[in-house]
Parts: sequence; C-alpha cells; structure tokens
Amino acid sequence: MGLEFGIKDIIDILLVTILLYQGYRLMKGTGTGNIFIGIISFIIFWFLITYVFKMRLMGTILNSLISVGAIALIVIFQSEIRHFFSRIGGSHKSWKMLKSLQRFFNNNKKTNESTFPVMKVVLACINMARSKTGALIVIARNASLVDYIESGEIINSEINTRLLENIFFKNSPLHDGAVIITNNKIVSAGAILPVSRDQSIPRNLGLRHRAAMGITEKTDALTIIVSEESGAISVAMNGKINLNLKAEELQQILVEEIQF
Repeated sequence: MGLEFGIKDIIDILLVTILLYQGYRLMKGTGTGNIFIGIISFIIFWFLITYVFKMRLMGTILNSLISVGAIALIVIFQSEIRHFFSRIGGSHKSWKMLKSLQRFFNNNKKTNESTFPVMKVVLACINMARSKTGALIVIARNASLVDYIESGEIINSEINTRLLENIFFKNSPLHDGAVIITNNKIVSAGAILPVSRDQSIPRNLGLRHRAAMGITEKTDALTIIVSEESGAISVAMNGKINLNLKAEELQQILVEEIQF
C-alpha cells in the first residue's frame, strides 16, 4: 500500500520547514542553538518510532516525555518565545508601511515635532567619536523597551546634543550604561542591556558592542555605538552590526529606519 501524498501534504511540509527554519534563525548564535537542534532530533526520532515503525511501548514512553517536555520547553525558551511573537506582532516593515500611509493621508497635519531629530543625534555621535567618548544609544521602534528603561535612571527629556554628550562624559555616573530613546525623547540613561552570546562577533569588539547586539536580537530597536578605543561609529539592527560608519552613513540609516 503506497503513501497518499497530495498538495495539502506539500503545504504542510513547507509550513513546518519554515517554522523550524525561523526557530533555528531565532536561536542561532545563542546558547540555546544546540539545544534546539537536539530537540528537533528527538522529535524526528519520536515520529519514526510512533508513526513509521509503530513501536507501541517505546511510543508510549516517548509520548509521555513529549507531554512533560512541552512544558519544560516553554520555561527554557521563554525569552526566545517572547522574542519570536514580538517579531511577528511588531514587524518593522509592516509598521513602516502603515505609518507611511498615515503620513500620506495626514500630510497637511504633519509637524516638525513628530519628526525624529536625526541631526542632533548624529552631531552628538560625531563629537563623541572625535573625543573617543564611548557611547551606547538605543532607539526604540515598535517593540516595548520598558524592562530596559526601568533598569536605568529615568530622564524623560527632549533629545539634545549636549545632553547626550554629558551623559556619556567619562566622569558621569551614567556613562557606562545605555541611553534609551523612545517617542523622540531620552527616557532613560545608564540602562542595562542583555549581552549577546553570538560566537561570531569579532573578539576585538567590547562589551558595548555585545550589548548593542543583544538588545537588537531581542527587540527591533536600533542601536548606535561609539567606540571608546577607536572612536568608530557603528549601528546594530536585527542582530547584525554595521561597523565603522561615516557620519553621512549614520544619518542615512537614521532617516531610513527611524524618521518615517
């Protein structure tokens, strides 16, 4: 008796493949990547035992392990699961399209106050790069950063070039943490960010760069880094980092990704 295989089965396999691939991408570069591969191997083994070879005793044992394991996985991967659904619900491209439509239909009502002050941030980064003042600036997009905001000193101030420079001045008590910008305001300084465990990050990059990568792996935020050693300006987005940017390149990224 041959296996019945139709278009529905092809779609089913494609959907499962996409789901597994997205799960692997989500956990790639973290300490849970190998665990994820082990889980997939176990599921394949369980499927073969239960549905292909139909071993009843072993199948019953594995079914019990699957039931208990599902709860354990939720606990182990809670941060990754939250990040996964945050990415689905807060797709930057979708929000960008919606906001572009909003601007189109409300073109006459647009004011300067609703525009992100790109040049103030760029100028602060240029000045800090020249003086080799280390800086870490997180700009929120769609995902909430409330947990990270509360880890720092609440400021809630308008974006100001001199204020950014003063926060990251070497003798400032807040210079070691991150500044978080939300809704065109500096809302927090000295904030603590999660550090990326991605093994592919170059070893010459310090804790600031790893923290910048960490927050962009867990949220859709954009992060600007100014190196204390070299004065180089970098930008991290979506778990990837662009190193050694010129002022014009930084301005272009902010205009495209934030000011829309």
